[in-house]
Amino acid sequence: MVAAVALAGSAKEVGVIVAACAASGTLLLPRPGQRAVAALVAFTLTPVLVLAELWSSRQVEHLRGHGTLAALVGVLAVGLMVGLAVLIARKPVTFPLLAVGTLPFRIPVESGTDSANLLLPLYVVVGAGVLAYAWERLRPTRMRAAAAGNGSHGLPDLRERKPGRLELALSIAVVLYALQASYSADFEQAVKNVAFFYVPFVLLFKLLTTTRWSRQLLVACFGVALALGLVFAGVGYLEYATRHVLWNQKVIASNQFESYFRVNSLFFDPSIYGRYLALVMIGLAATLVWPRRGRDIGYATAALAALWGGLLLSFSQSSYGALLVGLVLLAGLRWDPRPVLFGAAVAAAAGLVVVVIDPGVVNLNLGSRHTVNRASSGRFRLVRGGVDLFSARPVTGFGSGSFSKEYRKREGVGSATASTASHTIPLTIAAEQGVLGLAAYVFVVISAFGLLFRGLGALRQRGPPVPELVARAFVAAAFTALFFHTLVYADFLEDPIAWALLAVGAVLARGESARLPEPEPQLAVAAP
Repeated sequence: MVAAVALAGSAKEVGVIVAACAASGTLLLPRPGQRAVAALVAFTLTPVLVLAELWSSRQVEHLRGHGTLAALVGVLAVGLMVGLAVLIARKPVTFPLLAVGTLPFRIPVESGTDSANLLLPLYVVVGAGVLAYAWERLRPTRMRAAAAGNGSHGLPDLRERKPGRLELALSIAVVLYALQASYSADFEQAVKNVAFFYVPFVLLFKLLTTTRWSRQLLVACFGVALALGLVFAGVGYLEYATRHVLWNQKVIASNQFESYFRVNSLFFDPSIYGRYLALVMIGLAATLVWPRRGRDIGYATAALAALWGGLLLSFSQSSYGALLVGLVLLAGLRWDPRPVLFGAAVAAAAGLVVVVIDPGVVNLNLGSRHTVNRASSGRFRLVRGGVDLFSARPVTGFGSGSFSKEYRKREGVGSATASTASHTIPLTIAAEQGVLGLAAYVFVVISAFGLLFRGLGALRQRGPPVPELVARAFVAAAFTALFFHTLVYADFLEDPIAWALLAVGAVLARGESARLPEPEPQLAVAAP
């Protein structure tokens, strides 16, 4: 941490690096008390960084003009956080349920003429979890028991698992991102990414891996995700029936000129809405390929049909692809993977033949760069611009969070909302962080897949499957689908669902879930 701070030039840059290092310390430091202090430092420092960077902006000026109201909202938020912390300290099982329930909710925050969609409910839950975590590890009775080598005294066990390669990879990625923010062409965006995504999501990962998971808790968490998915799909159906999208002026405007009507439910982005539904559908599919009771098949099929309709109305091609990837992977884990992969390859080859023979079917002219760009919704131009940026600075890149600003400058794009990423996460990382960032990204991906898929070949053995293995299969398939989605869209480590899947998958893969008597299944026994 000292070496990292020495590389920074200003107080803001130092603050960003300290916050990232503190967050990483919650994963890597050796003692519970140290991890608790690091978590408190990381969580309290991030809002200070945001305010410091945006102090003279229109957003903060608007808040300063309504100081009493802002202070009242802050007091209410802190009070809610403390109340939830007391609940979590008494019943730790409530944290993962609250976390799963708030993962998809982004609240529009209006500040003057600007707005942002922030994961405010999740931040409150994570803050409450940090307070509960720190209280359990720093209160005097706990520390005396730990010093005496006694974890009893009626208190939950202090022991936490040792960090593995995945925790190391995630820590390197987060700290490197903060370091490379110091020379970013868009330092403000880098600060926002660190404060709104990386630091709170590291804390979320830590708290979820500390949770004592059981089969009951896995089923309950997936039940929450499924219920939310059905509600989101219902809102999407209502939008389609009324031809009225609740928000996002860009989607509203495009619906007026396109031959189809695209919905986004309670999400700002239709593709993020589609991604969420696809991940829930993969969990339901796991209950079909490893069924345990006949009526579960009927319930899961009905829910899949409802979610599939909602996914179709999002018109998110990237989400369709992510769902297909997840389903193919589940089939490969359930049966012999060779015919499954062969069938998928044949289908992909048939699609390629159609595009080559009659590209007009997909509104594509392979000889025209303009039509290729239009058919890919502008992604071809973004990818080409990302390649140019990487070629200009291949080693260090232009700095964290700089893609949009540098792309607009090089391409002569005037609108600040024209692009936010290349819609191909590896390319975004390459342009912003160069080969250093790419190396950290590859380390995370290899560590994640190596851990999630370890030992899943046992699912193809005869006999009833072990419920923990089925749950791991769902997590692995869902993470793979999300990873694919990031290759053709956006948001990898900027998506809290990715961190949640990694946390649950890490606990299950390392055999650290609580071995409790198996409950009578209600709907799905295979899904966390």
